Amino acid sequence: MNFDLTKEQRESRKGFRAFVDETIVPFAGKIDRDEIMPRELMQEIAQKGFWSPELPREFGGMSMDMITFGLLTEEIGRGCSNVRNLLGVQGMVAQSILRFGTKEQREKWLPRIAKADVVVAFALTESKVGSDAKNIETNAQPDGDDYVINGKKKWISFGQVADLVLLIAKCNGQPTAFLVEKETPGFSTTPLNGLLGYRGSLVGELHFDNCRIPKANLVGMVGAGVTYVATFGLVHGRYSTAWGCVGLAQGCLESCLDYTNKREQFGSLIKDHQLVQKMIAEMFTGVTAGRQLCLRAGTLQENKEPNALMEISLAKYYTSTMAMKAATDAVQIHAANGCSPDYPVQRYFRDAKVSEIVEGSTQIQEGIISRYAYRFLNNPQ
Repeated sequence: MNFDLTKEQRESRKGFRAFVDETIVPFAGKIDRDEIMPRELMQEIAQKGFWSPELPREFGGMSMDMITFGLLTEEIGRGCSNVRNLLGVQGMVAQSILRFGTKEQREKWLPRIAKADVVVAFALTESKVGSDAKNIETNAQPDGDDYVINGKKKWISFGQVADLVLLIAKCNGQPTAFLVEKETPGFSTTPLNGLLGYRGSLVGELHFDNCRIPKANLVGMVGAGVTYVATFGLVHGRYSTAWGCVGLAQGCLESCLDYTNKREQFGSLIKDHQLVQKMIAEMFTGVTAGRQLCLRAGTLQENKEPNALMEISLAKYYTSTMAMKAATDAVQIHAANGCSPDYPVQRYFRDAKVSEIVEGSTQIQEGIISRYAYRFLNNPQ
């Protein structure tokens, strides 16, 4: 199978890179430092069609293929992990509505998501429940033509500002997906600030206190919240995160190449020191390998191959651990300067650590991949 880029994809990538350098990179430090996401930046992204570009054109998207979407995500991840996370979350919710939502839900919400008229959030995690999603405690009780929701969600990216939440709650003891609008009585949020990384992702805790929504807000079927809706959204999120980690590591590499080409120690540029060369070589190799894994996963996904989901887990696992190593070495190469906000590598380091946790931790991916390995023991891929 050919994983080379087409001429159109290469040209698109150049355009993505120029857009990120001009529009996103100048904001990245402020987004991290002030824990904000400027609305004007969000509108600029939407005006370029990059808010939910993988959505079909009939809903306002660009019908972007998975490889081109990955290249866009890589470049945005190189510029700012918070913006990458923003677009990743919008995609998780939009794709879940597209796949499992009713005709009315798709027509009402997808065009508005594509234009960034609404910001969405994906609410699965709770204070006591992370990867063990089937044991969530938030409850949705049927009551006539409505559901009444009680409970809390925690660590929800863009939960502070979301206009629409895709919520996973238990209904009749079964995890089920619902759409909850911001203005619904009984719904409120609490900001979670001062996090290690993804500080500009406006992470929040969501509170549901007798929050009443119509039964028309059910997404899919009762009981399909984790097995279908959440899993589908998480796979999309893992794909976005994998490409974003390649971009983050590429940012580390470029910062190190620039720094080592200027910094002198012991009478010579530090790029001439063999131990520095070793770290640069490992970083370059990791970025190259990670990009190839993402290209493979994206190609399989585009072709609707049955093993695409596992390949996305492989890509997310490798790229997130690779990005963490790249960021660690980047800080080491920059030495004391690497601990300063004057250089982006300290931000890369913090965001890389969080990337190993979101959309299924490193250990969750290892469990998935190990089962995959046993399954294909006698059938090499």
